[in-house]
Amino acid sequence: MPHFLIKKENIKNNFIELIDDENFFHLTRVLRIKTGEVIKFIDENKTVYKAKASKITKNSLEAEIIQSFTSERYLKHNIVLIQSILMNDAQNLLIANAVQTGVKEIYPVISDNVSPPAKTLKNKKEKWEKIALENFKQCERADTVKINEISNLNEALCNFKKENILIFAEKNENHTLNTMLQNIDINSKIAVVIGPEGGFSEKEFDYFKKENYKLITLGKMIYKAPNAVVSAISNVVSRIEND
Repeated sequence: MPHFLIKKENIKNNFIELIDDENFFHLTRVLRIKTGEVIKFIDENKTVYKAKASKITKNSLEAEIIQSFTSERYLKHNIVLIQSILMNDAQNLLIANAVQTGVKEIYPVISDNVSPPAKTLKNKKEKWEKIALENFKQCERADTVKINEISNLNEALCNFKKENILIFAEKNENHTLNTMLQNIDINSKIAVVIGPEGGFSEKEFDYFKKENYKLITLGKMIYKAPNAVVSAISNVVSRIEND
């Protein structure tokens, strides 16, 4: 069952009230919720509410809370994704995969081999945010995902401690993931870096070497970028979340 993000202020006297907002229209126009049906909500404090629709009008919905609990559907560590922007469908899939695997933030970046022309990316952030929100609902995440403004690769990397940058590359890898994770600061943001469809350029590999960034392999197989995100994040999560 998808859940819908609300604010604590939507709750009054054990009832959740929606008035002419996105959730109201989704529930009544798309899902066609009827009175008596159970809806799941979550607030900014990660509290989940199961509520029964009790009153629906042309512009409002009221649901009585029948159960509440704290969600645990979020990662303990602050894993973020730095990703070279892909072509439309691949980029949309990458955003969905990133949300489903638990990243806290996404940094879309322009690197040397990015395929979409920069001029076509001007208004894409809003669309990516909608995709992220939809996947937040479907996967019942307890926390939303922040999508940062488009920047270049070097600018994005500067936001993180060098030992916390995990660059997954299809060649020139010089470290294993297990070795890298021994040196990270788990109390700071951990950046997973994924390149574009064509991979990083020789110029970028030279930059990584010059700046002493560590490169990590995803194994013997070569993945498409949206699938590389799943593999990379899942491998990191499996090693650090249960420590």
